Amino acid sequence: MRKFLLALMICLILPSLGCAGLQPTAQVDNNAGTQAMPPYNGPRAKIAVANFDIKAAKAYGEIGTGLREMLVTALVNSNRFRVVERQVLDAVMQEQQLGASGAAASGQSSAQRGQIKTADIIITAAVTEFEPQASGGGGGLGAGGTLGGSLLGAVIGGSMNKAHMALDIRIIDTSTSEVLSATRVQGQASDIAGGIFGGFLGNTALGVGLGGYANTPMEKAIRVCIIEAVKYIAQTTPANYFKY
Repeated sequence: MRKFLLALMICLILPSLGCAGLQPTAQVDNNAGTQAMPPYNGPRAKIAVANFDIKAAKAYGEIGTGLREMLVTALVNSNRFRVVERQVLDAVMQEQQLGASGAAASGQSSAQRGQIKTADIIITAAVTEFEPQASGGGGGLGAGGTLGGSLLGAVIGGSMNKAHMALDIRIIDTSTSEVLSATRVQGQASDIAGGIFGGFLGNTALGVGLGGYANTPMEKAIRVCIIEAVKYIAQTTPANYFKY
């Protein structure tokens, strides 16, 4: 009778398992990032994205670089922004200098000086939380050593891996340095230990320094956070900046 009640409890608490065994599953706790932005073909705003500021204890510089890469790609792909890239400015200047020096083969250089575009807005971001495994572990509730008790204890007692991250985003006017808007965006995801997922939010590769989180809850948290950041920037940038 006791075993029957334990099995019934497991089925009631974990209906998704269907009482057929503990199957690897995954879920997104913050599913806002899974909602696609509507198509857009109007004027775009001209922006630049600054280097990310790392304030989370478990993040480091390379992670900030990778997150910035992903945000730039997502902003461009939203079709709402013309992103001015400053991280490769030295290389651009070198090409212009080469073309102006006369050293380049005739007709081979189209790089011209005085054509570099400036941004009306700069996006800054600080990584304030970065928790690849915010909770989890092997501890569980004991139940007399029965199979049902072990399963129930594993699930309730902490075999859930959970990850989350957060970004503080600011939208700044480059002419006045005024902060036009600011917010905190976050992504969170969890799965049962050992679970594997695929195809979450497309096949765009993770940025540099983030490859180790592929196919883990942290990848989901990262992608949700980036998408939410793009949505926030698109929705809160004043309409008068969309003019290109």
